[in-house]
Amino acid sequence: MGMTKQNVAGGSGDNSGINVMSDLYTASLSMYPASLQKGGGYIKVSQLLKHLEVNSAQRISSWVDSMKASSPTHVKSPPSLTEDNNSWMLHHPSALDMFEQIIGASQGKQIVMFLDYDGTLSPIVDDPDRAFMSNKMRTTVRKLARCFPTAIVSGRCRDKVYSFVRLGELYYAGSHGMDIKGPAKGSKYKKGDQAVLFQPASEFLPMIDEVYKELVERTKSTLGAKVENNKFCVSVHFRCVDEKEWTELAQQVKSVIKGYPKLRLTQGRKVLEIRPTIKWDKGKALEFLLESLGFANCTNVFPVYIGDDRTDEDAFKILRDRGQGFGILVSKIPKDTNASYSLQEPEEVMSFLQRLVEWKRPNLCRQQKV
Repeated sequence: MGMTKQNVAGGSGDNSGINVMSDLYTASLSMYPASLQKGGGYIKVSQLLKHLEVNSAQRISSWVDSMKASSPTHVKSPPSLTEDNNSWMLHHPSALDMFEQIIGASQGKQIVMFLDYDGTLSPIVDDPDRAFMSNKMRTTVRKLARCFPTAIVSGRCRDKVYSFVRLGELYYAGSHGMDIKGPAKGSKYKKGDQAVLFQPASEFLPMIDEVYKELVERTKSTLGAKVENNKFCVSVHFRCVDEKEWTELAQQVKSVIKGYPKLRLTQGRKVLEIRPTIKWDKGKALEFLLESLGFANCTNVFPVYIGDDRTDEDAFKILRDRGQGFGILVSKIPKDTNASYSLQEPEEVMSFLQRLVEWKRPNLCRQQKV
């Protein structure tokens, strides 16, 4: 586990293990001739599958191993758990404990907030349709948006996230940033009233609908499996699936996506996600929103991204590469991450956001008096 990453801004993190299919592709490339290797390490799904038929069982086994790795119940306990945890916390300290240091680093800069939804603003639940945020959290996020430009960046369908959050003054980036829209009435942080609207994967909509319908049909025999259409991506939740059935579920997903070389598989917390192969993710969405707010190539901006999932690592890495702001990982266990700080659960996220609001309000009052 990489434990030497620098806090706040700077440093370069290892982003390996974030994209499940990327890992599987890269691991498989050495088995094939150079003529099949394209784009510096990726080949089409259809080509890869042709060459993996002989090792199909091994491939499915790799998928299942990765599915197990995403489950907290399968986190391997190191020989000295306390020592390992202390070492991790040394390099990814609590954002609450380090609040004054964080504020100090942001002095003279515009803070911009980016928040994941599931596991960050709401608890992880068995039924994704019931991942409700508390009224107290909603009130906190509303106050936050009055102090700083604020965006929700989620793998969920944008409309679904909005139905959970119900705050019109926020920016929303759904489907891992492939569906972005600004505040309904414009933003006080951006000139003009026209809402930001960006959908870089619109051409994939018919294909995503087809895959969704096929996956619903193929997985209905697997008890507990839930397929969710997130507009520009499809999520196959296996949180409620018996582990003995994971191999069968992986085979079902494989049987569908092998017919769609323009789609790729990624993985989150007990969810398999099928997305377009375009180079777009939460990190790209973060950059797009910063540019939309007028902070492109600016040195006086301080982005803060809070998330709990593998897909949030794309945004954490962008912040490290930019040398601006920082990421906060929401996790109760040590994980390899590009984030600089940590929080353990949504309750701590709310406490951190409340402290930001409390810090900003006196400053606003002083600015108004001047």
